[in-house]
Amino acid sequence: MSSQSQQRLIRPAKNISGSLRLPGDKSISHRYAMLGAFAEGSSRFSNFSTGADCASTLSCMQQLGAKVTKLGPGAIEVTGVGGRVTPTTENLDCGNSGSTMRMLSGLLAAQEGEFTLIGDASLSRRPMGRIQKPLEEMGARLTLTEGHAPLTIHGSRLRAIDFTTPVPSAQVKTCVLLAGLQTEGATTVREAIRTRDHSELALRAFGAELTRGKDSITISGPQTLRAIEAEVPGDISSAAFFLAAAAIFPGASLIIDSLGLNPTRATLLDVLGMLGAKLSVLHLDEKNSELIGTVQLTAPAAGLGSVEINGALAAQLIDELPVLAAIAPYTSGGIRIRDAKELRVKESDRIALVAKNLRAMGAEVTEFEDGLDVPGNQQLHGATIDSGHDHRIAMAFSVAALRASGDTLIEGAEVAAISFPEFFDLLDQLAER
Repeated sequence: MSSQSQQRLIRPAKNISGSLRLPGDKSISHRYAMLGAFAEGSSRFSNFSTGADCASTLSCMQQLGAKVTKLGPGAIEVTGVGGRVTPTTENLDCGNSGSTMRMLSGLLAAQEGEFTLIGDASLSRRPMGRIQKPLEEMGARLTLTEGHAPLTIHGSRLRAIDFTTPVPSAQVKTCVLLAGLQTEGATTVREAIRTRDHSELALRAFGAELTRGKDSITISGPQTLRAIEAEVPGDISSAAFFLAAAAIFPGASLIIDSLGLNPTRATLLDVLGMLGAKLSVLHLDEKNSELIGTVQLTAPAAGLGSVEINGALAAQLIDELPVLAAIAPYTSGGIRIRDAKELRVKESDRIALVAKNLRAMGAEVTEFEDGLDVPGNQQLHGATIDSGHDHRIAMAFSVAALRASGDTLIEGAEVAAISFPEFFDLLDQLAER
């Protein structure tokens, strides 16, 4: 462990209750920051993500000539470069953020100059070849280090392409759309499984025109983006931890205000419903084509049932799978996850780490190349958890620890700040002990 590594002690809780409002959605914050920095004029965003990943995007965009001004807690103003970035010889540091690296590559591929993107040790292990293929097909040149960052983009005039993503990935889709935005002709991205559509909605909000087919999205270029004012909805991937925590305490009730309820992201609510939780949307609004609502979860008095997650469901739930697996022992019938091989190339090998930590807490679990089987009706005990420098693992096992017997120690708890610095304080606030 590094000298900065922090531990967090999680004590068991008797119940979860209360109401919350969460920091801005990370996926939307990334896109608003990037598009606002690329647009003409000054955009203003409230409830912008407090995570380190989105700070990495803002920092890169500043290096490329955009101006970022903090207006108050969660409020920023971004003055854009009007479609032409300032060349930089310095490395663009994406930190831990795969979103920053993959999406920014698409934006820079059509710009003149050479740009080098770097990341931390975890990001430098993540596969970047998947953006190389479409961008090189468009005419850019990318230099990678054995398929990974550091990544150098030799930008140039691009040509429009029709591209089918081999692996469902909103980041790859966005990368190609951002390159297509600046390219003469119509660029089409096709995907077998529909991924989150924040990029399409954000591009439209900034004035771009796109056409959606049944399994495709087409953008014609070049187009100019114009500044907007927007409130970022609360992050549903962050909400997942609190909703899962409430769901494992029979009869618990939790309300989350101003939550992003984009249909391509809200699959988690369906799965919690399949497990037996009662979910009600108390209020619904639409801002910049993104749905925002107030959600109430009431846990079933009889406890949670069981669910099988595979195919399109697994792709749509990729960020939420670790916490669902972590609470699976508390269900009556267990949770079975397949078609989730992508979990092995996230910030860590999430399948291996979930299995390792569940076993440390005394659970029986079977690991597969593309998923896990976690039987139900198991009692977990406190243990020392290896976060593997992965924010979602640290948070998922903090939730599992709430119903364990005895205290649980999360090693490397500081990684939660990558996506959600307020996480532990909010968890403490909701836990009745």
